[in-house]
Amino acid sequence: MQGNDFQYAGFGSAAVHAGHTIDPNYAHLTPIYASSTYVFDEAEQGMRRFSGQEKGYIYSRWGNPSIAEAEDKIAALESFGVTDDKGQPLQLKAILHSSGMAALSTLMISNLQKGDQVLTHFSLYGGTQELVEKVLPPLGIEPVLADLLDLTIAESIIKSNPAIKLLHLETPANPTLNCVDIESLTYLAHRYNIIVSCDNTFATPYLQQPFRFGVDYVMHSTTKFLNGHGTAIGGVLVGKDMERMSGHITKVHRLLGGNSNPFDAFLLSLGMKTLEVRMDKHCHNAMEVANFLEVHPAISKVNYLGLSAHPDHHTALRQMRHPGAMLSFEMKDGLEAAKKCIDQLKMCIRAVSLGTCDTLLCHPASMTHYSVPKEKRELYGITDGLIRMSVGIENIQDIIGDLEQALR
Repeated sequence: MQGNDFQYAGFGSAAVHAGHTIDPNYAHLTPIYASSTYVFDEAEQGMRRFSGQEKGYIYSRWGNPSIAEAEDKIAALESFGVTDDKGQPLQLKAILHSSGMAALSTLMISNLQKGDQVLTHFSLYGGTQELVEKVLPPLGIEPVLADLLDLTIAESIIKSNPAIKLLHLETPANPTLNCVDIESLTYLAHRYNIIVSCDNTFATPYLQQPFRFGVDYVMHSTTKFLNGHGTAIGGVLVGKDMERMSGHITKVHRLLGGNSNPFDAFLLSLGMKTLEVRMDKHCHNAMEVANFLEVHPAISKVNYLGLSAHPDHHTALRQMRHPGAMLSFEMKDGLEAAKKCIDQLKMCIRAVSLGTCDTLLCHPASMTHYSVPKEKRELYGITDGLIRMSVGIENIQDIIGDLEQALR
């Protein structure tokens, strides 16, 4: 019987095995525990579990074996090879949610209160931007959006806004692929007692580990690369303050009700087993696609961190294993050209979302960022001619061949 104390030398081994505990019935894979509630041997046991004196499951909104495996695996991947201030392996707790937005909501509501401000940057996922600009202000929590690529600007804003309590980063950002300096911004924020969170959806822990650079929280839309197959919606919030994560933040999560479910967690655990091999292929293909698009006469600009022309290329190289699988490109002839290109695709898929095995293309201005006012979109670099591309793991000749005929 395998033990749980084996030290994995490689990330791929952790992706396959981490988080798993032997099932009581010795099933090879942790089953889908399709039970809403759990029984007690006696009343005293129920009391002990509710008071926290005894570990065990009570109600699936509070925890479930299928969900726990996915949570433990994600925590193991985000902390793989990372040490704490004492040089010991970093301990993390992950809380699985029903979506990335649910995880983000728990993050914001558990760490901010009336009168606080949250600092973040331009070019965010549309849902994140709407949450901080439309949902939080009626609760008395104000957003501050700024160009955080400039550390001088960032410090000036922090100094002049003592109400800022949280710095939220999304890097690489959606859909311009802007890449902020996690380590420098975290160091700056902590000097002013500001906590730092990072959306690591685009990169995954295989390409980037924000805890390595000192952040307090990491969140993902697990729907994307972690699941990898487009089969389930999910999100996760990961934190290193174990007492707070197990206490206040768990309480907020449970009361907000944004819990995951056993079936989606099971699919997520399966998907993560192949994370390393999938990401290697995604990244290889993305680099080839970016090189092809960069010299295409119909395209005026390619946003890909692997290209030396991208202004954040060197930042990405410092904090990422590889520039990733996401890119966007701008059509010279604007909206109509973008629509024609997308409409002509024969193999690649017209769809929002990202991180699936197949290549997905979408038009941010009319889809993922349609609710962001045009003047703001253009300020962030999200023009009407911009197409976002999640490069899949198909044969690279087929991906480029499809793009070539669609751009003709």
